[in-house]
Amino acid sequence: MSQTVGQNLRQVALDALRDVERGAFADAALDKRLHRGDLSERDCRLATELVYGCVRRQRTLDALISQLATKPADQQPPNLRLILHLGLYQLRYLSHIPPSAAVDTTVDLAKGNGFAGLAGFVNGLLRGYIRQAAEREAGDPLNLPADPVSRIGIAHSMPDWIVQQWIAQFGETDAEQLCNWFNQPPSIDLRVNPLRASVEQVEAAMQAADVAVERLTGFPQALRLRNHRGAIPALPGYAEGWWSVQDASAQLVGMLLDPQPGETVIDACAAPGGKTTHLAELMGDRGVVWAGDRSANRLKKVLQNAERLQLTSIQLCPGDSRTLTQFPKQADRVLLDAPCSGLGTLHRHADARWRQTPDSVQELSQLQAELLHRVATWVKPGGTLVYATCTLHPDENERVVQDFLAAQPQWKIDLLPTDHPAIQFQQPQGWLRILPHQHDLDGFFMARLISSDRTLPAGNPDQGDMAK
Repeated sequence: MSQTVGQNLRQVALDALRDVERGAFADAALDKRLHRGDLSERDCRLATELVYGCVRRQRTLDALISQLATKPADQQPPNLRLILHLGLYQLRYLSHIPPSAAVDTTVDLAKGNGFAGLAGFVNGLLRGYIRQAAEREAGDPLNLPADPVSRIGIAHSMPDWIVQQWIAQFGETDAEQLCNWFNQPPSIDLRVNPLRASVEQVEAAMQAADVAVERLTGFPQALRLRNHRGAIPALPGYAEGWWSVQDASAQLVGMLLDPQPGETVIDACAAPGGKTTHLAELMGDRGVVWAGDRSANRLKKVLQNAERLQLTSIQLCPGDSRTLTQFPKQADRVLLDAPCSGLGTLHRHADARWRQTPDSVQELSQLQAELLHRVATWVKPGGTLVYATCTLHPDENERVVQDFLAAQPQWKIDLLPTDHPAIQFQQPQGWLRILPHQHDLDGFFMARLISSDRTLPAGNPDQGDMAK
């Protein structure tokens, strides 16, 4: 790699990090900058690693700056702080880049972005890290506090409030393992469309294209890609609708709802359509799946996915589910895959840990309660309702379901049969919880609810207030 090309990809990464600092989402910022650049596929991969890595590890990198410099990280010029992040990230986390190259390209990056007068400072800080790493027996120069919340938060670059919450839920050891897991690269799972191909057929096509896949026990439609690089739509069977990208945890949601051919099913928060299309597949594309979402533009993605998978049973219903009036007692089954903080998928969204706060969690829990009370009125007497999130916060999960059941005594949790693929995730209370570090899957919460009598109250959109 030439110095010019190497510097170019790091400039692209720096520009994307600046956009993130201004409020852009990391994936959107990176996508915009990569499209403006002229990088090879290899350099795009490294730029991507640098951006996501620096965003994900920013608390750890800030701690190193504060330790190695006379001024703490938050008192450094903002752009210089990002440049130091890039250099330290390469030294600490990327073993395939020689330390000398990491230092030299970072110094050049500083010179090219208005910090020529501080090039010596950049060089000295990075070489100080290298020197301290060599001097430490464990090879890690990062000083950590004794307090477990701060120690885990700095070591694994997590906000204290998340660490504190997980220690309270799972204990210190599991909380640290969770934080560590969320800093690993995410896997890519495929969900085979049984109406277009078999798992064996997709597996054979991938192997013929020299794409490594493996089956996942307990997930009959799932194949996991191993170390895949390249464009997903270029893989065999994508254009033909043989499969979709969907984490195995998310595949369990459709299996839990268990829709049957000929039924009326509603997916209340459907976009972009991964679970909606799964429901249609499970029904043999017979019946109707209503895909609701308050964003009409996002619903277009549902339609695009349905067309690629050659599914015809999906109907769109734009609008806020809390105010829709056309579905009372109309559905055999309803899925509420509720908007949530995403604390179970932090490895997929590099900046999510910094965007969510305790206040945003409380706002989401109120929204979730309002949605759950509303969509429950859509279910026919004796029908099924599944509440699901991709978060691990009890205020968005257990508490929402407990408050709903307390306010709606005609509903109860429907326990799984012992041969159900998801039985391993069922908790004593009846709901399901998937912990990433234990199962190597995205973190999810699910509860399958049924009405325990033959009548269903009319309900009203304000019932969510009862679940505060």
